[in-house]
Amino acid sequence: MAKSGADEKILSYNDVVLRRSDLDILKGPNYLNDRIIEFYFSYLSSLFPSDDILLVPPSIAFWIKECPDPESLKDFMEPLHLSRRKLILLPINDNSDVCMAEGGSHWSLLAFDRNSNVFVHHDSSSGCMNEYHAKQVYKVTLPYTSSNATYKECPNTPKQVNGYDCGVYVLAIARVICQWYASSGTQDADTLWFSHLEQVTPSAVSVMRNDILGLIKGLMAAPKTLA
Repeated sequence: MAKSGADEKILSYNDVVLRRSDLDILKGPNYLNDRIIEFYFSYLSSLFPSDDILLVPPSIAFWIKECPDPESLKDFMEPLHLSRRKLILLPINDNSDVCMAEGGSHWSLLAFDRNSNVFVHHDSSSGCMNEYHAKQVYKVTLPYTSSNATYKECPNTPKQVNGYDCGVYVLAIARVICQWYASSGTQDADTLWFSHLEQVTPSAVSVMRNDILGLIKGLMAAPKTLA
């Protein structure tokens, strides 16, 4: 019975289905799973609706990194229309096993900004644990962006102070980047969003975990509209 309760569907948001166990993860201290990250990326897409911005779900970012067949990958990538996107955010996971669902132990964020022609990797670990995986995604994604963008590690990425909040840092940084792009992104090609990262502190990340939990509960309580 405990398992069936944890698997109970509690919310369908756009194309994302959340389960009871996802609420328990957010109550912490726990490592975020793919569904929570996909949900919040979908939420950000709703907050910042623009064909210029693409927030890539974790499952797609994983397949970009691990797909063994270039032809299959081409069919997979073309519907994403990366060549026309101005801002692309990709969650990076250190799982390399295509047979292991929900694998890995660390999240980071790779962001492409066309105006500055750069991919920036934000890793909240002290040792940049996901650099190899981020570079793999960069190398595979680059040809589809119709650019010659460079890759850089952001030295000013806020650092987590525990072993489980990496996913929340990804979401917090993604929100900062979307807010930056919506307000002044096209004018700040030189400085990018880096000065705004000071908002992402351990206390802010802790608050954000609770805010996402509250967001989900609020959506669960909202009246259902008929199609």
